[in-house]
Amino acid sequence: MLATASELSTIEETALLATATVPDNLTIEDFMAHPPKNMEWVDGQIVEKHGATLKHSKIQSSLSFSWANYMIFRQQGGEVYISPPCRTNRQVRRPDVAYLTPELVAQFGDVPTFPQSFSLVAEIVSPTDIAEDVFLKAQEYLASSCQEVWLVFPESHLVFVVTQNQILGFRAGETVSTQQVLTGFTIAVDELLA
Repeated sequence: MLATASELSTIEETALLATATVPDNLTIEDFMAHPPKNMEWVDGQIVEKHGATLKHSKIQSSLSFSWANYMIFRQQGGEVYISPPCRTNRQVRRPDVAYLTPELVAQFGDVPTFPQSFSLVAEIVSPTDIAEDVFLKAQEYLASSCQEVWLVFPESHLVFVVTQNQILGFRAGETVSTQQVLTGFTIAVDELLA
């Protein structure tokens, strides 16, 4: 169903109001209890997570589907999420895709914001992202209980897998694999970025 011009105007105004109504005096604890959609808590500021393109969304969906299917097929349990809020040591982030082990699902249950990084996260780099910031974000996840971070660069056809001990790079024509979480999962870079 397509929206009319007046409906689009109303939708745009509503989106602007939703962003504008986030209080400036919100604490990180308040933010975690009621995380605003598409927002992150970065350096004490509420920041909208933006820059997603259709390609970004397609890769996000594909990776989420692939991790979930593998988890189910291997009967590993756990949960796969798209853009869930989680607290790192300093911020509240929303990784593009995240996997949580069954042990952590049982330990924390259904909370509004996960109180630490997820076990496995993926960040899909948008055209507006700065590479240095993306790698710093990976380090931030790893410093707060994450075991493995996938950094997906759609335009460059590169995937970096970052752990505490190594950074592995995969390019078009190669197959990327998990290193510590969802052990044994593989996907061709070309398939992921198709």
